[in-house]
This record gives sequence, C-alpha cells and structure tokens, in this order.
Amino acid sequence: MSQTPEARARARLKDARTIVVKVGSSLLTDPRDGLARGVIERLGTEIAALLDTGKRVLLVSSGAVVEGIARLGLSRRPETMHELQAAAAVGQMGLIEAWEQAFSQADRHTALVLLTHDDLADRQRYLNARATLATLLDVGVVPVINENDSVATDEIRFGDNDTLAALVTNLLQAELLVVLTDIDGLLSVDPRRGGDGSAAGELISCAAASDTRLDAMVGDSGAFGRGGMITKLQAARLAARSGANTVLAGGRTEGALQSILAGESVGTLLTADLSPLDARKRWIAGQLKAAGELRVDAGAARALVSKGVSLLPVGVTAVSGEFSRGDLVRCLDADGQLLAQGLSNYSSKDTQQLLGVDSREISARLGFCHEPELIHRDNLVVLVDAG
Repeated sequence: MSQTPEARARARLKDARTIVVKVGSSLLTDPRDGLARGVIERLGTEIAALLDTGKRVLLVSSGAVVEGIARLGLSRRPETMHELQAAAAVGQMGLIEAWEQAFSQADRHTALVLLTHDDLADRQRYLNARATLATLLDVGVVPVINENDSVATDEIRFGDNDTLAALVTNLLQAELLVVLTDIDGLLSVDPRRGGDGSAAGELISCAAASDTRLDAMVGDSGAFGRGGMITKLQAARLAARSGANTVLAGGRTEGALQSILAGESVGTLLTADLSPLDARKRWIAGQLKAAGELRVDAGAARALVSKGVSLLPVGVTAVSGEFSRGDLVRCLDADGQLLAQGLSNYSSKDTQQLLGVDSREISARLGFCHEPELIHRDNLVVLVDAG
C-alpha cells in the first residue's frame, strides 16, 4: 500500500540532522510564577535524547521578559522600551540558569547566544554568528538563542522569536524548524477568537507553507507574548525559503519532539515547496530590512519573476531611500507589490541618474561603470511565485 503525500513528507523528517527548536513563552512561563521549570526540565531531557542519536539541535527560547516580570513583581507586561529591556535583563539570568540546569542533568553543556537583527543583516557578522553556532554544535553544546532584548531597539529587533528561529534555521541551513507552543498546531479556526475555545476548528495536519488559504486561520498573540500563530506561519514561510520544513506542535505533550522526528503525525507540518537557495541567496532572502526600494516597469517585473534575470537600469522607473553600493534594496512593481530583493551595484544617488537608461550609457551618465546591472542575478532573490 503506497504512502500518502503527508506520510512521505513526515517520513523525510527522520533524516533531518540539524534542527531548530523554538519554545514560546506561553509554554515556558506563567504570568504569576515566571518560568515553568518542570516543562524546561522535560524539554531539556527530550532534546538531550535527540543529541544522543546524532542530531544537532539549536534552541530558541522565549521567556526572559515574562520571567523578569515575575521577578520584579509586575502585574502586567511593561509598555515602554526601557521597562521591557530591564525586565528582559533580569529575566534572562533565570532563563539561562533553568536551561543550563536542565541540560546538565543529561551531561550536556549550553551556550547563551543573544542576537539582534544587525547581527544577521551585516554579512561579516552573519558569517561570524554562523561559524560560532556551527562550532558549538560540533562540540555537542546546545546553543540557547534569544533576541538581545536588553539592547535591541525597534529599528534592530526581530519582533518575535518565531522570526528569529526562522532566520537561525536559514543561518545554519537546518532541515527542520519545530515550533512548540501551547496549541496543538494550526487550527482551521483560531481558538482564541472563540473566547471559551468553542469556535476552534479542526487541526490542519499538513499543508504547504506557501498555501495562502492558511492566512485566514491565524490570529494574534496573548497578553504576555509578542508572537501569535500568524508569526509562526510567517516563520514557516521564511524557513521554507532555504528548503526547511516546519512543524507547529503542542509542547505540553510528553515526547512530542521524538514523535515528530519519528515521522508520526504530530501537530501541523508546513512543507517547503521552494528549491533550497545557496548560502549567499539564503542570507539575502532572510533580510527583513532594506536600505531602499526600486520601482520597476511591467517588462522588468515579468523578467525578474519568470526568468530570474539581473535587474538592468532600463527597467527601473523610480528609486527611494538612501543606500550605498552593496546595500540591500527591494524591487517593487508598479502597484507596490514586493517582487525581489538583492544587493545593489550602485548607490541611490547614482541609481537616480540611471533610471530607464540603457546599460551601455552608464559610463556616459556617471563617468564610470561598476557593472552593467543594477542588481546582478547572483545577488538577487525573487520572493514571489512565477505562476
């Protein structure tokens, strides 16, 4: 008897060697008591068991802010940036202590890695972070990763640890992202919208991460968290750009991680239906902030999406933002839809002088010519489907 497509996709999860496990604050914490140490100890034991089978696991852990709230005796989540950063600084001490204790029971070491968006946006820091994390994995250490909330500002923060987990998945070229939360997976109706949960629908067992029908099924976060199911879906789509599958599952069920890696039907599997990108393009695709934008005409838009060609100045109609050569810029069509993003060969000032210009005229306009393309196809990633 032949397997179903889902069964085949689930079976392939057994082969995942590098796995990113993200655990949300709703699972790890209680608004009144801070950290749920029993849950942390159990997950530490389960992750250690995966390591014993030869898997490489990176842990992205939320919970620092909530732990800080509990330690400081606050009745609600702070609203100002400096209060949130103070709570994160206090809570991070308890969070890493709890994980270190949990893994030490299995004779495993942990390493605290705090990241901001700038660490992954800068190419050199991106490569340094990847090398450090890879080395930790090679020596059997579990990296415990969190956003550096105590110093991050609105301009340099990821926004939620779901996004951070997806970017770490891209960074290490992990085959699988597992997001553990207090819900069993993606439901056809968000249970939080029903108040008492009576409106909850059926569990979506398997779907393509890119399936737009999933957008209507996600909702907002709770009072103490930044991310909801919508950010988890977005994270799955971001992870899919590097060919990684994502499983959204309930973390309160004992042995959930082992069941997922055994190919069992646990939670929601969101499959990657895009071809894996090479390391350079993976970095480009994962950038969340751009220095500028280029508007392209209909012909250039079609060529970018359907043929994956370089962007020439003749097809660009407008430029916005201030950027230098080598900065990341986004390509939009005439209606403002994001088509692609890549590394510009020219500054915004120079690009402004090249709008609609044939590449053969670049030297005459600027007095020099770096490249005949504004963005070479090797430094360009298309973000929409050709269909």
